[in-house]
Amino acid sequence: MATKRDYYEILGVSRNASQEEIKKAYRRLAMKYHPDRNPENKKEAEEKFKEASEAYEVLSDPEKRALYDRYGHEGVKGVFSGGRFTWDDFHHFDDISDMFEDLISSFFGGRGSTSSFWGTTTRERRRREYTQPGRDIKLSHRISLEDAVSGKDETIVFRRAEICPACDGNGMRPGSGYRTCPRCNGTGMRRFSQGFLTVTSTCDYCGGAGKIIDSPCEKCGGEGVIEVERRIKIHIPPGVENGQILRVPGEGEPASTTSGRYVKSGPRGDLYVVVYIERHPFFEREGNDLYCEIPVSFLQATLGAEVSIPTLYGKETLRIPPGTQPGHVFVLKGKGMPDFRNPQKRGRLYVKVQVKIPTHLTERQREILQEFARVSGEKLNEIKTEKGWFDKIKDSFEQVKRDVFGNH
Repeated sequence: MATKRDYYEILGVSRNASQEEIKKAYRRLAMKYHPDRNPENKKEAEEKFKEASEAYEVLSDPEKRALYDRYGHEGVKGVFSGGRFTWDDFHHFDDISDMFEDLISSFFGGRGSTSSFWGTTTRERRRREYTQPGRDIKLSHRISLEDAVSGKDETIVFRRAEICPACDGNGMRPGSGYRTCPRCNGTGMRRFSQGFLTVTSTCDYCGGAGKIIDSPCEKCGGEGVIEVERRIKIHIPPGVENGQILRVPGEGEPASTTSGRYVKSGPRGDLYVVVYIERHPFFEREGNDLYCEIPVSFLQATLGAEVSIPTLYGKETLRIPPGTQPGHVFVLKGKGMPDFRNPQKRGRLYVKVQVKIPTHLTERQREILQEFARVSGEKLNEIKTEKGWFDKIKDSFEQVKRDVFGNH
């Protein structure tokens, strides 16, 4: 049994090639090995075309590609219906249908339901139409930091598609009906044939429905839906984080079919609200902790004081011990943000002291401070520095040298 070639080698791309590079490589090979371009070795061209299609089927799908990268050919056996690739496993007809339009336009419009090269009939493809969940809606909402602490119920206003009440979603004027799509003859698929190859794609005229509306609904213009304003209440939990996404199930758009028609049956999409917290003028937030700075006078820092500071839970008395230095940080437990997973658990509030030095003194104030400096023995024209640990060690070492060796 012949060894299967590496998929990347078949397409002629590197293992870290982008999806766009993989698609371009496959399209190039598909055109190169089209059997009608190779009449002298048609069978060999068909095999190479199928080989390239198998490689593209795997490498164009992120999950299949990950399995192949990790386990090789053994890893993707299970993704093929019979354990090995057949045309029933190929799901990228639309990726190459446009390549053959100019080449085979004269063959367009095949109305039969016979099996195609891909192994599936046009009518079989038509029956695959199914209802899918409605699309999700995403919007943003801003709140204050105070609201983020306590949590609140908010009314969200947005616009979304709703089934048209005039036509009940069918897009038709009352009393009218459908007519067969003239382009696909009711099959819902466009079909291109050339030689051994038949490529099918969804009819772009009827959207795959196989029929078109004879007289569109005046209210929705035949769309089957109208845009309406929706107002709903959502609960923002205490401790919500900036950028956190809240999901509201079933508040998205209506369900639709694979041909794009909105329908009442099937689940609606969801609404996703991204919560943004406005910048606070006093507090900074990091996780569940809060940070702020408070100004104290140099007398309060020197003599000590009890000051009232704001928190998100009301006023709090903070004791400033005598001799508090500029930049000192006080930690208040339980005065930070609540944890949105467990609102009873709160972070900390870090309060940094900023000592304010007066810029204007009266003569009496200046006299008092000068007297203070005199009593303290401080010379105002000199800078007093304290020796650091390293300087003290150095002095001790120098003293030992003098004791042992003298002054020489």
